[in-house]
Amino acid sequence: KAQKVYKQNGIPYREGVYAFFKGPSYETPAEIKMLSIVGADAVGMSTVPEVIAARQMNIRVFGVSCITNMAAGISENKLSHQEVIETSNHAKLSFIKIITDMIGEL
Repeated sequence: KAQKVYKQNGIPYREGVYAFFKGPSYETPAEIKMLSIVGADAVGMSTVPEVIAARQMNIRVFGVSCITNMAAGISENKLSHQEVIETSNHAKLSFIKIITDMIGEL
């Protein structure tokens, strides 16, 4: 269902392995390298605890993430919280459309 919603809206869709770090600080280059070695495609500070709690209650879960920045050690540019905010704001309307349409698919 998710692939259909993304395709209908012309929004790029990708599946992968999402790794979790508690935060609130960004991951180190060494942590990112380790996650890459074990097969992670993306890393974030949310989603996983919520999914674990939901699944413990037998609630079905649809996860959607916005990759807001290149992780430490991936890009030569220094990590910037401002970049994260700007990317999130840019993706806001797409997220609203995805969530609204996914609810319609239920």
